[in-house]
Amino acid sequence: MVQIHFVEVDSFLDFARFVCAFREYPLRVYAHKLHGKMVLSSRIVLSKSILAFYTDYQEGRYIEYDPKGGKETSRVVSSIQSTSDHAPIVHLDSLPFQIKYYKKTADKFKISKVLDLGNLARLTYDPEWPDNPKITLLCFPKGEKWIVGYMSVIELAETVYCFYYVELDEEPDKPFIKYSGHKGISAQFTDIFQHGFPYLPVVKLKKNHPLFGFIAKK
Repeated sequence: MVQIHFVEVDSFLDFARFVCAFREYPLRVYAHKLHGKMVLSSRIVLSKSILAFYTDYQEGRYIEYDPKGGKETSRVVSSIQSTSDHAPIVHLDSLPFQIKYYKKTADKFKISKVLDLGNLARLTYDPEWPDNPKITLLCFPKGEKWIVGYMSVIELAETVYCFYYVELDEEPDKPFIKYSGHKGISAQFTDIFQHGFPYLPVVKLKKNHPLFGFIAKK
């Protein structure tokens, strides 16, 4: 049986950033019921399970997203009438997999702590797929600390998923990381874009999930 793990993002804007920000092709979004209420979700397929991020439902056919130099706007619309990014919404009457709580996860990330945000940013470059970057970072609380991490995969005889992370003392208050290592400047959180710098979107989650390799506190 395929496991599906639902992870709630912190806000609709975080969800829009996940499915649209810096993606050549925005991700498909599903509208469906979860625990008796309507939600919007988007899936990542792992080797033995599915990881689905979700947020509260809003009626419409597309999620429209525009960072506007870092000042993000997002909404659900019924038609495309702007040059913003648009993620299509597919309404489902039922899900193809059973929703249940799993004590053990079929896929679990191996965790690895890195020195700082600059090192985390450099991890997002994959020399094997330089034209297909996966640059979204995840952020969630862990006790009194905050985790910012990057999901990666190693293809061996058995697929291994890794979660590289940094541990912060305070909650990040900006939705992007500006990487300035090529100029000898430390990476930093920001909401303003400047020409000549790469940026990484940060998607905040409501809470930790056992799938990421940390022990979730009840």
